[in-house]
Amino acid sequence: MNQLVSIIEPEVTLQLALEHGLTEDEYERILSILGRVPTYTELGIYSVMWSEHCSYKNSIAVLKTLPRSGKRLLVGAGEENAGLVDIGDGLAIAFKIESHNHPSAVEPYQGAATGVGGILRDIFTMGARPIAALNSLRFGELSNDRVKYLFKRVVKGIGDYGNSFGVPTVAGEIYFDKCYTGNPLVNAMAVGIVEHGRVAKAIAKGTGNLVMIVGSSTGRDGIHGATFASEEISEASEAKRPSVQVGDPFTEKLLLEATLEAIRAGYVVGIQDMGAAGLTCSSTEMSAKDNSGMSINLDKVPLREEGMSSYEIMLSESQERMLVVVEKKHENDIKKIFDKWDLHAVTIGEVTSSPKVSIFQNGELKGEVLAETLVLGGGAPVYIRETKEPEYLKRTRSFKPNNVPVPSDYAKVLLSLLASPNIASKRWAYQQYDPLIRSNTIVGPGSDAAVIRIEGTNKAIALKTDCNSRYVYLNPRRGGQITVAESARNVVCTGAKPLAITNCLNFGNPYDPEIYWQFKEAVAGIGEACNVLETPVTGGNVSFYNEDPEGAVYPTPVIGMLGLIEDHTKVTQSGFKNAGDDIILLGETRGEIGGSEYLYQVTGEIFGDAPSLDLNYEKSLQTLCLELIAQGRVQSAHDCSEGGLAVAVAECCFQNELGAIIHDLEVTYRPDFVLFGEDQSRVIISAKPADSQAILELSQGHGIKAKVIGRVTEKPFLNVIDKIELDILQAKGIYEKAIPVAVGEGE
Repeated sequence: MNQLVSIIEPEVTLQLALEHGLTEDEYERILSILGRVPTYTELGIYSVMWSEHCSYKNSIAVLKTLPRSGKRLLVGAGEENAGLVDIGDGLAIAFKIESHNHPSAVEPYQGAATGVGGILRDIFTMGARPIAALNSLRFGELSNDRVKYLFKRVVKGIGDYGNSFGVPTVAGEIYFDKCYTGNPLVNAMAVGIVEHGRVAKAIAKGTGNLVMIVGSSTGRDGIHGATFASEEISEASEAKRPSVQVGDPFTEKLLLEATLEAIRAGYVVGIQDMGAAGLTCSSTEMSAKDNSGMSINLDKVPLREEGMSSYEIMLSESQERMLVVVEKKHENDIKKIFDKWDLHAVTIGEVTSSPKVSIFQNGELKGEVLAETLVLGGGAPVYIRETKEPEYLKRTRSFKPNNVPVPSDYAKVLLSLLASPNIASKRWAYQQYDPLIRSNTIVGPGSDAAVIRIEGTNKAIALKTDCNSRYVYLNPRRGGQITVAESARNVVCTGAKPLAITNCLNFGNPYDPEIYWQFKEAVAGIGEACNVLETPVTGGNVSFYNEDPEGAVYPTPVIGMLGLIEDHTKVTQSGFKNAGDDIILLGETRGEIGGSEYLYQVTGEIFGDAPSLDLNYEKSLQTLCLELIAQGRVQSAHDCSEGGLAVAVAECCFQNELGAIIHDLEVTYRPDFVLFGEDQSRVIISAKPADSQAILELSQGHGIKAKVIGRVTEKPFLNVIDKIELDILQAKGIYEKAIPVAVGEGE
């Protein structure tokens, strides 16, 4: 039993509200809603629920412009803990991506670990068993010792939590740029599978039904984590370590099994993870969904620290906890299940017919709030901020490509690109993850997209996270389009039809008109691409205030893409397979170097415009690729992205240590632009010579330019139009060792 204590609470004033991150107008709004001065606990509740992290007050109006419906979507975007997509056979995929940027900047190991834990709980509270985890990571340059520390600890945190929990980490992306030095981005994605009839909802309904807290005890870790995530990183952030939650993957594994058992037994009326804002968020959001309320007795909440106030208990973000609504007749059934898994299952209140959440402690009413006034899309504030096209675009768009010096040694340029941390193998990171847990991984990290077999069927799903933030920086709208297009192209290269996306939108301070312009433009681009490619948005996350005293990060709208393969025996990988196969380039090369890794290596700057993109052409290219793979004419397929055509061909050689002769590229302008430009809508495929003519004819029928540009060789040697001659084994060694060397763990 929790100890009764007398806690002196501070007087609530405007100044205290401002210290909680509320504005004067918002405080006045709270006074109007309540008709009185809020209690200290109520002030804490409003401050976290109206924080950017929980309320999306500066983004929800823009997000509503995204395409959020489709014939395969089983729940609307944002309606539940995660998106839910029908894949046939009575099965659905639950998937979502979220950020844990600020906690990871302060305490990288726990910040990354609890980011993984939180997104996994979003999946299994839907009744879905997690089958895969992905990530998208951004850091400063590896020459910085602090960046090395953050990189190592984030990767270890992700690996330790996922491996211990028992979910394969199958794909991701890692980029390095000085703009992320003080504010790394740590985005975690999780994917689960559930039968249609076993989906659980985050709702509180049925007057008199019991409210139970299950899982771990509640402590003081993570208090005000939501508001911490809604402010800029500064020197004072180090003092906010208590805002960083502490995770326990072994407890989470027990919670997974107990939760799924309870849902499948039919005992659960509603359930929600206690993530951001903890008990506050779960109680108010579940209540608002059915216009009901709750009466909660905090004396019943299992605590692991003495003397916790109602404010602290309501705002704690201690991990591995759920809020569950059950009928009274199933109270003991729930307790038996969670007792078996050695977890708390304690009744702390009941559902009421009033639309208010009432909070009691030590016999006192500590707070009473209208649930509807707190939640996203309800009574929480909604703002549309001022926009202004950034001044920096005048400088970046004044770039003249021909001012770039012509290289004297193209092979040296290629080796330099392969050694760039943005292009080099990320094996150092993903070898710390176990991609094979559960034994359903067909394609793991290091390929265009991951592929997971769906047990009991012939199906598989393809998964990818993607974003080139340099493109978004140079042209937010087109950069947003490219992010969706490239993530779709990556799953298409495995033979998967893109179905839907989740997104994690990482930007700077929304009160800066230039930042907000980036945000609106990028979201518009994402929406345009999703409409053409028929990949609706299932939900996701917005992370603002990604800034440090040196400035904002590049706008980084990360896309998590889901694709479906009807026959897992037809999965295609990126590496060349057979000596003698033809190498065919699908798509057109224009030699665009704006925002490219090549240009950055030459100038040290991000200049130019993002590569051009025709979304209808992109759609036709993807349709063509899927048809060719379905016909069995494609031996390998690889998207051309960072580093351009030369890097893509080299990567195709590395997987099986084969060589290539590229003899027929059209070079009507500078060869370096052709070889290292990052033109969009291009895929390199290999095929048996007997299939090449049919491929070219089908390509023509789809309006896609296609050309046999070379052949695969048994000797591991690369020759590209006599401009590049490289030993593949040597180049692969450079590609594989670049990051270990940069972090001090290689030769």
